[in-house]
Amino acid sequence: MNATFFIAAYADFKGAAGQLALRLGGGLLAALALLAAPVAQANLPIQSWTLPNGARVLLVHSPNIPMVDVQIDIDAGSRRDPADKAGRAQAMADLFDKGAAAHNGLPPLDENAASEAWADLGASFGATASADRLSFGLRSLTEPATLQAAAALATRHLAAPAWQDAAVLGPIWQRDRQRWVASLREAQLRPATVAAQSFGRAVFGPHPYGRDVTADTLARIGLDDMAQAWREQVRACGAVVSVVGALQRDAADQLVRQLLAGLPDGRNTVSDACPTRPAVAEVPALTAASEQRVPFDSAQAHVLVGQPGFARPDPDFFALTLGNYVLGGGGFVSRLSQEVREKRGLSYSVYSYFAPGRHAGAFTIGLQTRPDQADAALAVVREVLKTYVAQGPTDAELQAAKDNLIGGFALRLDSNRKLLDNIANIGWNNLPLDYLTTWRDEVRKVSREQVTRAMQRVLQPERMATVLVGAQSAASR
Repeated sequence: MNATFFIAAYADFKGAAGQLALRLGGGLLAALALLAAPVAQANLPIQSWTLPNGARVLLVHSPNIPMVDVQIDIDAGSRRDPADKAGRAQAMADLFDKGAAAHNGLPPLDENAASEAWADLGASFGATASADRLSFGLRSLTEPATLQAAAALATRHLAAPAWQDAAVLGPIWQRDRQRWVASLREAQLRPATVAAQSFGRAVFGPHPYGRDVTADTLARIGLDDMAQAWREQVRACGAVVSVVGALQRDAADQLVRQLLAGLPDGRNTVSDACPTRPAVAEVPALTAASEQRVPFDSAQAHVLVGQPGFARPDPDFFALTLGNYVLGGGGFVSRLSQEVREKRGLSYSVYSYFAPGRHAGAFTIGLQTRPDQADAALAVVREVLKTYVAQGPTDAELQAAKDNLIGGFALRLDSNRKLLDNIANIGWNNLPLDYLTTWRDEVRKVSREQVTRAMQRVLQPERMATVLVGAQSAASR
């Protein structure tokens, strides 16, 4: 798994759309997206319906600017990669916009032709892979001719992905695989990468969330593997499609139907339920504490402490979110920051976060410090964590956390892109359609006792994994 899974602070509003923004932003559409401010309050109605092919659609009509963002989420993320072919989902996503195979009498579309076609439209289309989902994102102006052409081109990519044509994609995959292997080797020169990978293995064990992409796993991935995964996993009946923009329901329905037209339904008859995917095992709980010390010649030691946390459907989501904010998610005002940074000067920053997914994502505490201070900083972290889990937040800390989260809520919804991220979060996690409307009320009503109970239920300070990279031992100081 990509090392940034463990470093980036996953939150409820940091989903696949945020990753797609990195690939879809640019030009006029990016400028318009920055200007868009569709939500001053979180009470825009979300429309939802199911297409005949079984796909679920969620729509927010946002008419401020003439553009639309579409995200298609499918249960085909890296957790479904074979252990010996870790990286397959990411390879599929990276190669997705590099062309298209021949389809319906149209000749193959190579990498340059595909790039030029999207540039000519001033639109964008691409894919990303996270641990849980494979996501496709379309951004286009809603001017009829432009949107029609963009939808047709996107439909072609989805109906005939380029890895179905070895002549189109074979040389590109060999080139990109070599670049990927080179980047993996270069990443091993960075202590943060070494720490994150070691931490992932310690927390997740054999679970797919903890797998590393390596040169060996990439060498085993061929275009036929991608084509097989596409046939087995990518189907319309399991898709969740989120739409935000200047389209009414009828137009949005037509657009989504067109985009999914090239995907197999996945059901034998329209009356059937979508077939259940093979279950992925749950993340095993840690049964004992562990500690790894990895020698590394670096100016800063990297320290990570954690365990499996919770899955996104957990009923204590809001209590755990607030609990983590007080502990280490609230920046310089958090308990960890006050004790490690402010009082003792052992680290410029220290943080904690939960990363809930379809399975229990990691709970992580992280910091960087001078190599000779790593043990002292770790001792403070462990003591703060133990005390906090036992006693919970004070009333003042909890109220400050609520005030900050509620006060900053509007900033999470101030563009089409952020709104799309939230709508996709609701659809993917099957949250209530009024989730954004009730979010602040849910935060307000969490009690101190709920936070304490939730943190005690989920966190076990005595059974956490610890990784120190570049820390000096007592004998060397």
